[in-house]
Amino acid sequence: MPVVDSGAVIGIFSERDLLYCIARHGASALDLLIDAVMTAPPITASPDSTVRDALEVMTLRRIRHLPVLDAGELVAFVSIGDLVKHRLELIEHEAEAMRDYIRTA
Repeated sequence: MPVVDSGAVIGIFSERDLLYCIARHGASALDLLIDAVMTAPPITASPDSTVRDALEVMTLRRIRHLPVLDAGELVAFVSIGDLVKHRLELIEHEAEAMRDYIRTA
């Protein structure tokens, strides 16, 4: 989940952050403020980032969600699953086009 303050994305709070916090603080973790346990600063992408670039950043940084910011404003929040699905669909379309080409050649 993106953490937003005055319209700016200042961090990400994920289930992983919650689990680490509970492991570290026990039940008292539930009394902590989000800004004490969120991942900050957030790793972000821009609308002109390619799917390949976003996947590379997510893989290298070992994150599963990426806020997309345009002039500092949150315009999308993509998951690695969204991006992998998109890539698979493109590959499937390319493979189908090649099969059609071979059949008609």
